[in-house]
Amino acid sequence: MAENREYLTQMEENGSINISEEVIASIVTDAIKEIEGVGGMGQNVSEQFTGKKSARGVRAELQDGAVVVDIYLMVRYGFAIPEVAKKVQDCVGGAVGGMTGYPVRAVNVHVGGISFN
Repeated sequence: MAENREYLTQMEENGSINISEEVIASIVTDAIKEIEGVGGMGQNVSEQFTGKKSARGVRAELQDGAVVVDIYLMVRYGFAIPEVAKKVQDCVGGAVGGMTGYPVRAVNVHVGGISFN
């Protein structure tokens, strides 16, 4: 393939299922855009060390048939970080699991800053 994308690949009986990490990022972004207290998506700090870019502040991988999602975001000033993070975990877990058909093992929320907007 000419594209430089990361895919979550699951081998099935009739072939493989490949879901782009960009698709997961779109699902995540859509799921959290209405959650009160999310101030925006951030960037993965480890990108500078690994050279691996995450899509829109989202990193997803398939581990033993289940999806693990890492989300890098900012929380709006005045909101309780644990409450916002829990809402993100619940919303993203349901959305990713429902749309991909894969079980979601973990949704790790990394708060990298506070938004004053």
